Formats: sequence, C-alpha cells, structure tokens
Amino acid sequence: MKNQKFLNELVIQVRRDILRMVHKVNSGHPGGSLGCTEFLVILFNEIMKRKKDFNMDGIDEDIFFLSNGHISPVFYSVLSRCGYFDIKELETFRLINSRLQGHPTTHEGLPGVRIASGSLGQGLSVAIGACEAKKLNNDKNIVYSLHGDGELQEGQNWEAIMYAAAKGIDNLIATIDLNGKQIDGKTDDVLSLGNVKSKFISFGWDLIEINKGNDLTSIFNGLNKAKSMAGKKTPICVLLKTEMGNGVDFMMNTHAWHGKAPNDEQLKLALNQNPETLGDY
Repeated sequence: MKNQKFLNELVIQVRRDILRMVHKVNSGHPGGSLGCTEFLVILFNEIMKRKKDFNMDGIDEDIFFLSNGHISPVFYSVLSRCGYFDIKELETFRLINSRLQGHPTTHEGLPGVRIASGSLGQGLSVAIGACEAKKLNNDKNIVYSLHGDGELQEGQNWEAIMYAAAKGIDNLIATIDLNGKQIDGKTDDVLSLGNVKSKFISFGWDLIEINKGNDLTSIFNGLNKAKSMAGKKTPICVLLKTEMGNGVDFMMNTHAWHGKAPNDEQLKLALNQNPETLGDY
C-alpha cells in the first residue's frame, strides 16, 4: 500500500462522515456502512484503475457497482473523499432535492453512482451486463461489485451466479459482505445462507476469503489476489468477513444498528472513538 497512515486516517474520517450524516437526519444505515469502510477505502484508493473524471460508460477503466444500496453513507463519503464531488455535499444526505438520497439513484447525476440500488438482489445482474459490454468493446478492465450477505436471500442473485459461471464472466470480482446480520437479526435465524463458500464453488466460481475484513492489509492482499485470478474464464467471488458497526464499540456485535441513527449522546460517544483526522465536512 502506498500510504498506510493516510489510509488509516481516511478510514476514521469516513466513519465520522457516516455517523454525522445519519445523525443529522435521524435516518439511514450506519451499521453496514461502518462494516464496509475499510473495504471501500482500499478498493477506490489502492485497487481500482479509475479515471479522474467520472463517465457513466466507464470505458478503459475499472468500474464499481454497489448492490446493497442502503449502505450509501459509506459510499457517498468515499466517493467525495476520492474527489468525485465536494465533501460539503455530504451535508445534504437524505434531504429533499439532494443528490445524496438514502439509496443511490442515477437520475440525480451524482458522479460515481452507476446503478439505482434500493431494491436488493439486482446488482450482480447489472454488473454482469457491464462485464459483457467490456468484452464486446475489447476493454480488459475489471468490474467490481459489493453485496450484502442477507441480500443473497434474493433469488435473482442465483440466476446471475449461474449465468456468470456458464458464460465465463472472468472480468468480474463480486464481494460479499459476510457480517452474518441483517435488518431483522442474524442471517442464520432469518433465513440461513448455509455454506456460502461451498455454494459459490458448486456454481463454478473461483473464490477467496478475506477473514479479517476490517483490516486494511488483509483487504489489500485479498483483492490483489482476486485481480490476479481474473481473465481465466471463471468469475471471482470474495467473501469479506466484516463486523457490522466496526469502529464504534456499542454498534458492534449486534444487528440493531442496521437501520438506526445515533442520538446526540450516542453520536458524541461514537465520534470520541473516531477523532477527526482529515477534516469534517
């Protein structure tokens, strides 16, 4: 990694952005956002080949699709901190006429957003379509996507998973945020996913596991390994084992913060655990 000190500081600052955004409007999804902070920081800063100016066609560059759109706070924060738009716009999260709606949409024209992802289970199909487009255009770059583990309870995923292997979609790296929690409780209790690793392998995917999904070095190494596996006629799945609410002690080890904003006192406690590093918006 180029600058681990900066990346560590960015992770903390993104956590602050997430907490402050959802607190202001008393609405949003901080738990999963905090759990995927390290992943998105590494993906956008160390892994993806990105052009400076956003273009929806994404020609001759890597592209990313957020399928579990409810974790928009972390997505918006990382996009802004990577220069896609001014960080001051984070102030408008979930407000009327804002480009930063609770679930990302494309018609507001927010740079970095390639899919409307409020309805779960659809992102993998869209990502595969983009993979096919890149193949038709002889574009050798990679399509990345991120999905929640609870999202795998949606049937459309499994059609897409089957298609990707059958058609040799080898320019796709799909990451599953395997935190074991969803809005109503543990995934094992709501609708058990069984052995996710075995399922993807049996469907014909290559698979790697990142067991420390909130550790920057582990994510960096795991995603680079996934990149090295691309182009070999097989889609790639990354199982990212994270902790929902990571970085805020009272938000961890529970599903309660899937879709709940902190109150004033809770915000103060959370921010004290994540002191300002790169400047608040």
